[in-house]
Amino acid sequence: MAPRPIAVPGAPPPQGHYSPGVVHGGLIYVSGQLGVRPDGGHTVDRPFEDQARQAIDNMLAVLAQAGAGPHSLLRVTAYIVGVENWPAFNRVYAERMGEARPARTVVPVPELHHGYLVEVDALAAAPDPAERA
Repeated sequence: MAPRPIAVPGAPPPQGHYSPGVVHGGLIYVSGQLGVRPDGGHTVDRPFEDQARQAIDNMLAVLAQAGAGPHSLLRVTAYIVGVENWPAFNRVYAERMGEARPARTVVPVPELHHGYLVEVDALAAAPDPAERA
C-alpha cells in the first residue's frame, strides 16, 4: 500500500515540498509543526506557552485528520529554543496530552524557522481501517 499524505482542511498549506503528515504501514508520521494558527497567522510574537499550545494543537489536528488522537501517539519530539523553556513546555504538553504518555524527546536548539520557540513532530499508530468502517 502506498503512503497516504494527510492534509488538514482549513489549515495553511506547508510552505515547503512536504505533507503535514503521512500514513503508511500502520503508522502516522507527523511533520514538524510550528505555532502557525489555522488562519495562517503566526504566534511568533506570543509567549512560549502560546506557541507551544498552537504547535501541539497543530500536531493533534494532523492526527485527527488520520482518525487518531493523543492515545495513538508512540513518540513525540519537541525542539525548544532555550532550555529555560523546558518547564513551560512540560506544563503545556501535559495539559494538551491529558492521560496520554507517549515516548518523548525534548531537544534544546539555538533557533527555529521564522523565529519560533518550539516545534513538535510525532509518530503515532494509525487506526485499523476495519475499525473505522
